[in-house]
Amino acid sequence: MDQAAVGASLARLDTFPKLLIRNARERGERPAYREKEFGIWQAYSWADSLRQVRALACGLHRLGVKRGDKLSIVGDNRPRLYWAIAAAQSLGCTVVPAYQDAVADEFQYVLDHAEVSFVVAEDQEQVDKILAVRDRLPKLRHVVFVNPRGMRNYVHDWLTAFDQVLEHGRTFDAGHPGFFEAEVAKGQPDDIGVIAYTSGTTGRPKGVMLSFANLVPSAQASAKFEGLREDEDVLAYLPMAWIGDHFFSYAQSIVVGFTVNCPESAATVTIDLKELAPTYFFAPPRIFETLLTQTMVRMEDANAVKRWLFKYFMALARRSGVRILEGKPVSALDRLLYVLGGALVYGPLKNALGLSRIRLAYTAGEAIGPDIFDFFRSLGINLKQLYGQTESSVMVCIQRNDDVRADTVGPPAPGVEVRIDDRGEVLYRSPGVFVGYFKNPEATAETKTKDGWVKTGDAGIFTQDGHLRIIDRAKDVGRLKDGSLFAPKYIENKLKFFPSIMEAVTHGSDRDFVAAFINIDLRAVGNWAERNGLAYTSYSDLASRPEVYAMIKGQIEQVNRDLAADPQLAGSQIRRFLILHKELDADDGELTRTRKVRRNTVAERYAPLIDALYSDRDEVEIESKVAFEDGRVGTMKARLKIAGADAVHALKQAG
Repeated sequence: MDQAAVGASLARLDTFPKLLIRNARERGERPAYREKEFGIWQAYSWADSLRQVRALACGLHRLGVKRGDKLSIVGDNRPRLYWAIAAAQSLGCTVVPAYQDAVADEFQYVLDHAEVSFVVAEDQEQVDKILAVRDRLPKLRHVVFVNPRGMRNYVHDWLTAFDQVLEHGRTFDAGHPGFFEAEVAKGQPDDIGVIAYTSGTTGRPKGVMLSFANLVPSAQASAKFEGLREDEDVLAYLPMAWIGDHFFSYAQSIVVGFTVNCPESAATVTIDLKELAPTYFFAPPRIFETLLTQTMVRMEDANAVKRWLFKYFMALARRSGVRILEGKPVSALDRLLYVLGGALVYGPLKNALGLSRIRLAYTAGEAIGPDIFDFFRSLGINLKQLYGQTESSVMVCIQRNDDVRADTVGPPAPGVEVRIDDRGEVLYRSPGVFVGYFKNPEATAETKTKDGWVKTGDAGIFTQDGHLRIIDRAKDVGRLKDGSLFAPKYIENKLKFFPSIMEAVTHGSDRDFVAAFINIDLRAVGNWAERNGLAYTSYSDLASRPEVYAMIKGQIEQVNRDLAADPQLAGSQIRRFLILHKELDADDGELTRTRKVRRNTVAERYAPLIDALYSDRDEVEIESKVAFEDGRVGTMKARLKIAGADAVHALKQAG
């Protein structure tokens, strides 16, 4: 490719490496990445980032990386791993991000299935996983490790330090000027930029192939819709293997030119959030639930004056805060009091949570409780619900700033068409629709129609003014024996609105009534227990206490009252429940790495518990396998109590 052709290709800005070159040229000294290391934030400009990507790409080329190869990255959010993505794409490679907390067998499946030949791994922990399954990775040719700590005695001809690759790359670049730009210029919109593996809720994860033609326009359209600016700050703390992080922390960042901030570790995220105070923030509902739980726990421990102020001004915020945020009329007195509340309560609270500079916040992945949603919006935080999938390049529906609702996910995003089929399933079509599932044409044909419509697997309805409301997973919606509608996720999300309930799994399809497994939130319930003088020794001990059962029973009956008010769902009130002796865990295969319940696994593993819920027994014994952090597998025995919950009979009969 001659110099003129290279220049013309680079000017088209249709791949992320081309956009990176643009950023280095137009905003070279602006911060692209920050990383907190040893308690200090280190900044890297767009010009710095391009230099690192150039050297890394040239170094990877010297290792044998070539166009069409698959390169995996695995580790915590680090600038060097984001640079590895850009370097690989610069050479025409497809990137395959892997979950850093995946066990060796899960890791091996993704690398083998994706035919990965090169890996950039963060540290010794990730290298050890590869060593454990190296003999089952026939395509793997080389591993580059970023953090040298603990790696001194790891001597393998297929293992190289990141800094050494950079050094070799700089030497190569000096002797081959123009090589990097020529390779970037070869990139085309239809090239597969990333294969993002799904969470595998119902089986083996599927590799979703997304091209630059999917991701770049989706990032551009969503950034324009939200008015994102180059001075935004985001905190990159969610798994890099999750499409959400790839979209917000990589795709949108390069398109817009804003700054991505990487926390020191998973354990310091909340501290780093407070220090950084991002302007643009994404978190699943669980994070907002945790923030609210922490707030309520702290307020329980506060003095009487602080508790009174919090209660008074939060009542005012619930009444007027959302209306003020949306520019709607409120009384002059409420507006004045809200300003006072901002000084006394809302401002200090947002500052303590690290949300004081938020211009835009998203939540997605699961339904968020209306009370939780309204709590944050009433503080003046522009929190919105987003609906999307890996297969859609994230965006399907986005709420408008002036029309945000707790019970819908908004209208279709710019450039997206959405419809509901005869069975009530949501389908969409957009430029972001994935190319296909890697090495799985059958699954592609089942999910994506010939004319480009994607079946989401979600059941939904449109409101009269065009907002989409998601009810549940279409395959999970069932009926009780009496014909009553049973939407398990809808009920479970209502249960999880309570800070004391971490997870819930409901049963009821083709049954006489609905029953539930409950996981308590150890932090919230433990704090409650301490305030009430209730001693306990462990999670299982606390979960078995009659006082805890009584509290959970009251919360379930509150959900039953809510369900009774809905004629369609009045028949699916919960009649029996038990509190599990252990938390559902991804390492035990009960949750996905994005913490979604694997219903089939739970139903199979705890079948005796389900049978007991639908018997006249008031307790049941269980023995289950548990995986420890060091890789050992043990067993856990427990005797669980089964309790009943009252249904709202009058309203149920009326329904």
